[in-house]
Amino acid sequence: MSEAKAQSGGWRQNKWIRAAIPALLLHCSIGTVYCWSIFSQEIATHIGFSKGAAEWAFSFAIFFLGMSAAFLGNFVEKDIHKASLIATICFSVGMALTGFFIYYGGQHKGSTLALVGIYVSYGFIMGIGLGTGYLSPVKTLMLWFKDRKGLATGLAVAGFGAAKAIASPIMTSMLNGLSGTNPDGTSDGTGVYKMFWILAGVYFVMMFVGHLLLAKPAGWHEPQGKGEKPSIIQVLKTKPIGNYIGIWLMFYINITCGLALISQEKMIVKCIGLAASVGIISTFSAIFNAGGRLGFSAWADTMKDRNTIYKLIFILSIAFTAIVMVTQGIKTAYDGETGDKNMLLVILVIALIMIVNAGYGGGFSNVPTLLSDHYGMGSISAIHGITLSAWAFAGLTGNQVASFIVSHTGSTKVIEYVENGVKHTAEVNPDGYQNVLYFTLALYVVALLLCLFLVRPTEKALEAKRAKKAAKA
Repeated sequence: MSEAKAQSGGWRQNKWIRAAIPALLLHCSIGTVYCWSIFSQEIATHIGFSKGAAEWAFSFAIFFLGMSAAFLGNFVEKDIHKASLIATICFSVGMALTGFFIYYGGQHKGSTLALVGIYVSYGFIMGIGLGTGYLSPVKTLMLWFKDRKGLATGLAVAGFGAAKAIASPIMTSMLNGLSGTNPDGTSDGTGVYKMFWILAGVYFVMMFVGHLLLAKPAGWHEPQGKGEKPSIIQVLKTKPIGNYIGIWLMFYINITCGLALISQEKMIVKCIGLAASVGIISTFSAIFNAGGRLGFSAWADTMKDRNTIYKLIFILSIAFTAIVMVTQGIKTAYDGETGDKNMLLVILVIALIMIVNAGYGGGFSNVPTLLSDHYGMGSISAIHGITLSAWAFAGLTGNQVASFIVSHTGSTKVIEYVENGVKHTAEVNPDGYQNVLYFTLALYVVALLLCLFLVRPTEKALEAKRAKKAAKA
C-alpha cells in the first residue's frame, strides 16, 4: 500500500468517493422532478385531463418533499445509509408507477383512478424519495469537507439544479423517439409512459450506487442516547427563537419569489419577443440556477457570517426586480404588432430571470451551512429537514399566486413568432407578468429586513468583529 493510501485509508476514506460522487448521483437523479414542464402536457393529453388537473402532481411532489424531510429528518440523522436506500426505492418505484398510471389512463381516457394514481405515485411516493434523498448526503458532505462546507453542499445541491439542464433534452428526445404514430401521421403519445419506465431503471441504478458509496467519516462520533444528544427543540433554544423563525421565513420567501417568476418564465420570454429562443434561455436559466447553488455557497465560505450571502441575494433580486418594474420592461420590451424590440429592456428582463434563478439556487445551498454555523453539526439533518418544510409550503403558494395574478389582472394579447421556419401564435399577458413583480418585490424587501434585523450574527462573526475593533484600537 502506498504512503498516500496508508494515510487516507484508501478509497473508503476518500471524501470524493464517499461523499461528493454519491451526493451527485443522488441529487442529479431526484433533481429531475423539475423537468415536469417538459412532459406535463403530454401526460394530461394522454390520460384525457386538463393540464391544470395534471399540474397538481408536481405541487404534491414538492409539498411531500418538504414534509417528508421535516418528519423524517431525525431518521436520516440516525442512519443516512438506510435513508438513502429508502430514497432510491421510493423515487424509482414512484416513477415506475407514474408510468403505469399514465399507461392506464391512455387505455381509459378520463379515468379518475389514473389521475389519482399519478398524484400518489409522482406526488406522494416520489415526494418521500425526494425528501430523504435530498437530506441524506448533506450532513455527510459537511463532515468530510469541514473547511469548505459551502463548496461541498453547493456541489451536491448544484447537481439537483443542473439535473434539469442535463435531463431536459434527453427527455424531449425520448418523448419523440419512443412514441408511435397514429393512422393520420400524428404522434400517439405513448412515449411518455415508456420514458418513465426506462428512467425509473436508470435512476434506480444511479441512486443505488450512490447509496452504496455514501458514508460518514470513520472518525465522526454520532451522539447516541437521550442523555447525550439534546432534542431539536433544545438545540433551537440555544439561540433566540426569532433567529430560526427568521431563517425559515427568508428561505420560504426566496423559494416563493423564485417559483413565482420561474413559473412564468416561458411566457415572459415569449412576451419580450424571444419566443423562438425559449429553449435556449430555459437551459441558460437552469445553468444559472445550478451556478448560483455552487457559486454563492463557495463564496459564503470566505465570509465571517454566512447570512451576508442572503443579504447579497436579496439586494440583487430587489435591484433587478425594481429596474424591470419601473421601466415596465416585460410590457414594453417588444411591440408585437411592429416586431420592434428595445434591446436594453430585453437584456434587463433576461438579466432579472438569470439573477432570480441564481439567487433561488443559492438560497438552497446555503441553508444547511447557515444552520450548522448557528446550531452545530449534531442534529443538522433534523434541523435542515424541518427547515425544508418552507419548501413544501412555497411549492403550494409560489406558482399558484403568480398564476392567480396573471389570470385576474391585465389582459391577454396574441403575438406571432417564427420557429424552425414555421409561424406560431401565443397568448401572453404583459400586464399580468409585470404585476407579479410587485408581489415578488414586496416579499424580497421583507426577506432583506429579516436578514438585517432578525437573523443574528454567529459567534464566529461577532468574534471577528471584536478582533477587528481591537486591532484598530
